[in-house]
Amino acid sequence: MDGVTVRRLRWSVGYGPPTTGWLLRPAGVDGPLPGVLGLHCHGGVRTVGGEQLVDSGDATTPRAARLREGWYAGRAPANDLARRGAAVLVHDAFSWGSRRFDLRRPTARLAAALAAHEARWAALAVPPDADERADVAADLHEDTLAKAAGVLGQTFAGLVLADDLVALEVLAADPGTDPARLGAFGFSGGGGRALLLAALDHRVRAAVVTCMMATTGSLVPRYLDAHSWLLHVPGLWSWRDWPELTAVARARFLVQYREQDALFPADGMRAAHARLVELHAGGDRYRGTSRPGEHAFDGPMQDEAWAFLRAAL
Repeated sequence: MDGVTVRRLRWSVGYGPPTTGWLLRPAGVDGPLPGVLGLHCHGGVRTVGGEQLVDSGDATTPRAARLREGWYAGRAPANDLARRGAAVLVHDAFSWGSRRFDLRRPTARLAAALAAHEARWAALAVPPDADERADVAADLHEDTLAKAAGVLGQTFAGLVLADDLVALEVLAADPGTDPARLGAFGFSGGGGRALLLAALDHRVRAAVVTCMMATTGSLVPRYLDAHSWLLHVPGLWSWRDWPELTAVARARFLVQYREQDALFPADGMRAAHARLVELHAGGDRYRGTSRPGEHAFDGPMQDEAWAFLRAAL
């Protein structure tokens, strides 16, 4: 695909359906390359996971292409980064894409909530397609997943992160990857995943966190309903605030902010930036950039991210 080799992979994490992933690298380039894990966003869309970051030609689903138009300025981030000389792995996280739950036989509570949505769609005369119906069901089901995780002594974000840690192992073990030069990037919920991954696995040397940084105090309670369980990790705040997780990691961080991002309050983003500058004063482990605009990972931001990863790795 335009100078990039795209391999479709499958692996098991030990439970649930197998994970689908895509490994991309510049065509015709031999030898180990820096490895970067691309982490897809939440977006309220679970029928598509890692595919939102990949252009695989005729095999690309229309829904993935639409997501790229809306969030990534029509670009395929994984292809662009691979074209610049990296081995890039993207995968479906727990409860997305190949790892999503079969909700064709919903519980009574979920069925009632879906019936309310069906009534609204009928009133508006805008019937959804099968994927849109599935995404609404999965979005409602996340509360049940978070409840089940809590009962089992886990968290929803922890289950997602467990899948990410396995994916990092897959990337590091590939013969075409230099395991001493690993990085990660993500937009929105994917940015939070990149931060958590870097905090837990110190092999991650560089991470790009896009449109996913603010202080917890600015989000709770004002923005509780604006975000999913992927951001609201039970108990995390009692240990570290989001900016402080960068100090647990060993990676260099590029954090990208959007000034009109409706999902994060401006005062919370400014406070996070100030805390990050304080934490990493005099060093090169943090760089924060802010641009006008709403919640998105546009072309100039992607160009900045790829230049940062190339320099850091």
